Amino acid sequence: MLRDHWRPGLRVVVVSPAVTACAAGRGHHHAGPGDGFYDLLHASGITARRYAPEEDALLPEAGVGLAHLVHDPARPRGRATGADLGAFRARVEQAAPAWVAFHGKAAAAAWAAGAGHPPLGLGEAPWTVASSRVFVLPSASGANRRASYDGRPTRLEWWAELADLMR
Repeated sequence: MLRDHWRPGLRVVVVSPAVTACAAGRGHHHAGPGDGFYDLLHASGITARRYAPEEDALLPEAGVGLAHLVHDPARPRGRATGADLGAFRARVEQAAPAWVAFHGKAAAAAWAAGAGHPPLGLGEAPWTVASSRVFVLPSASGANRRASYDGRPTRLEWWAELADLMR
């Protein structure tokens, strides 16, 4: 099982829908080939330096946490149960990060459906998780390559907007 990395008082917790078999096998978050997660964290200004997947446990020192709604890589992505969502909400209430950033629309949709909110596009949400503000980031997955990300030409523009809001 791949462990989440977060604690109370963080600036942001980046929440993916589920642990992937690749990440679980490598023992680190966002460790798959073509995954631009750590590049986007740094290029956006969320972190002062580029971290490697093997340094994922160090991100809380930079004010950034990593979490998943579903921890079992055998379960289909985004298939969060009420128990998954309840446990996640309880952890957010306890840790009280300033922001919860859903990593991709699938993570946001899984949370929104369980919380009774309509699905979201990218950007800031009109609702919170516990007392934490919410932002939906485009996925950094190598499979997420397109000409437009909700009207913007790059994923980085959305990540940089979150970085600006976090200041």
